[in-house]
Amino acid sequence: MPKPVMSPLVTERICALPVGPAAVKFLCYLVYRSEYNTGVLPAQKVMSAEYGVSPAAVSLLLEPLFKLNIVLRNPSQRSRRANSYFLHPLAARYESTEALDNGFAQALEGMQSGPLPRINLPEYQAVPPAEGTHTLRSVA
Repeated sequence: MPKPVMSPLVTERICALPVGPAAVKFLCYLVYRSEYNTGVLPAQKVMSAEYGVSPAAVSLLLEPLFKLNIVLRNPSQRSRRANSYFLHPLAARYESTEALDNGFAQALEGMQSGPLPRINLPEYQAVPPAEGTHTLRSVA
């Protein structure tokens, strides 16, 4: 049986995401709860119960992830108010390396042709050195 794999976006760049620690922690939960290969997430009520927060808190935790297009929503066909949620394919987990490769290829094609949005992450760069001279001060 193939070994499950996670997207490098999540495993290698999660600490570089421009969101607060609460959203990063919630993203870890979402990756854990997502379906393999599709990134489909549970309903908001289920997330609320499992994560131990109110539905309003789930909305607040999801908002920065929506802005980055890491979490995407599909309007429900059954109700105008309900949405279904899924992880962007570049942030999802996969059943195998082959499934990850296929998922990434499909995601890149979807982003180029338009139906799949690009993930809004800043370029990964080193922090520039501080300007000027600084002296160390002791506390003692």
